[in-house]
Amino acid sequence: MMKGILYLTGAILTEVFGSTMLKLSQGFSQLLPSIGVLIGFGCAFTFLSLALKTIELSSAYATWSGVGTALTALVGLVLFNETISTKGYIGLALVICGVIVLNQSKKQKNETKAQLDQTEWTS
Repeated sequence: MMKGILYLTGAILTEVFGSTMLKLSQGFSQLLPSIGVLIGFGCAFTFLSLALKTIELSSAYATWSGVGTALTALVGLVLFNETISTKGYIGLALVICGVIVLNQSKKQKNETKAQLDQTEWTS
């Protein structure tokens, strides 16, 4: 599971890198950032596929897209002086909260299943 989390982290970071390069590529008119897009997204999908070996699809994809969205918005604020409205911040917070709730519900379901399995073995 720890390996899956590391792969998922790699997927998120390389997706944010790829998105940043997409902005810098200016519609794929700049060579080096365009190559960065291919490398970033290629690595992101590779890492995501490796993460899916140990993490459920719904949790992995929700975390990847939600955290990636929030980090990409942060990159836009810091590197490109973009602005986010109050509603935008609320939306980002809701995305992050949704990822947390989804992952907690999966964790709780798995713990309940493990307890039921243990009860069956001891009965």
